[in-house]
Amino acid sequence: MTAVVTSIARARQSARKRADATMANHRVSVFIVAIVGLLVVIGLGATLSASSVKALDTDLERIYFFKRQAMWVAIGIVVMVAAAKTPYQWYAKFAPWIYLVSVAGLVAVLFIGNEAGGATRWIEIGPVGFQPSELSKLGLPVMLASILTKKRKLLRKFGHFIVPVALTIGLTSTLLILEPDFGTALVIVVAGMAVIVASATPLRFVGVTVLAGIVGAMMLAVSQPYRLARITSFLAADPDVLGTGWQLNQSLNALGTGGLFGIGLGQSRARWLYLPNAHTDFIFAIIGEEMGFAGAVFVLTLLALLGLLGAVTALRARDSFGRLLAVGITAWLCAQALVNVGGVVGALPISGIALPFVSYGGTAIVMAMAGAGVLINIAVQGRAGGMPTIR
Repeated sequence: MTAVVTSIARARQSARKRADATMANHRVSVFIVAIVGLLVVIGLGATLSASSVKALDTDLERIYFFKRQAMWVAIGIVVMVAAAKTPYQWYAKFAPWIYLVSVAGLVAVLFIGNEAGGATRWIEIGPVGFQPSELSKLGLPVMLASILTKKRKLLRKFGHFIVPVALTIGLTSTLLILEPDFGTALVIVVAGMAVIVASATPLRFVGVTVLAGIVGAMMLAVSQPYRLARITSFLAADPDVLGTGWQLNQSLNALGTGGLFGIGLGQSRARWLYLPNAHTDFIFAIIGEEMGFAGAVFVLTLLALLGLLGAVTALRARDSFGRLLAVGITAWLCAQALVNVGGVVGALPISGIALPFVSYGGTAIVMAMAGAGVLINIAVQGRAGGMPTIR
């Protein structure tokens, strides 16, 4: 009788733990949805304001860019829901194909892409433009997580380790640099390195890879005149505010004008063609101008919380693949936000990369929401807490 009572008590305790774990994971997924939703709404409002003057200047309807972004957000919501409903284990099964599609897109854009601003990053399909580099931000973490999970024991030998790293991070970043898209290449490298570190790869291998990446980045940074000009302007004590330093100067002016609480929604002065790419690369400056320091900090807080939730999702992931994939997606979104905001405030060279969930751009927001959807699925399937056992 005592044994039966003990067995029932244990069963109840186990059921209670499972229920608690399910509730905790549900809360994480709800928070991710809420944060992404807030960022998207803020982005739509900022796009409406920042793009209106540019639209009128190019003989378009005042809300042209806003309507297009709203359309892409609607598509992004569908994609995010689909990704959240798809078991993340599916990506492990089709990882090589997902990665090959992303690489094929990067190769194709070099031959059939449209050039704009000195870079070939877009493939035009009728009235719709597609940016293949955005797909690589998800394709690379999926492939790396799959390799580092399935072949973990073999990868303790440097010869086995360097080949998949070279064929993933190296190939993807090289194709991006050829466009050229140095900002996305940097984000890809950071996301890839985060996955490698999280996989418990021997530190000496990580050190060699990081060193090679730093040397390669330094060589590439000075290989093209426009990159060197941006870095020189960034490092200069008195940058050329009428030349290479124009964008940064206007960005800082917009942020400074905003003060503590901003000059009001829709009242930006920088959008009057003073600040190039106000609705894309520099939308954070418009937010700071119209919503002030408080609004800018609010956006940064949301992004930081998303990063924290991504880390929690990784720690609670059910298996190694889920953990590494969550790390890769979180590192991608956080690194991209850091590079964008760093360029806007002058802490980093300007890279021309979008602010996740906020900047105008169809492919960018759809892929960011897809990444969030994958995170949600990993979170929902997660265990109660703590680092999962590596299998």
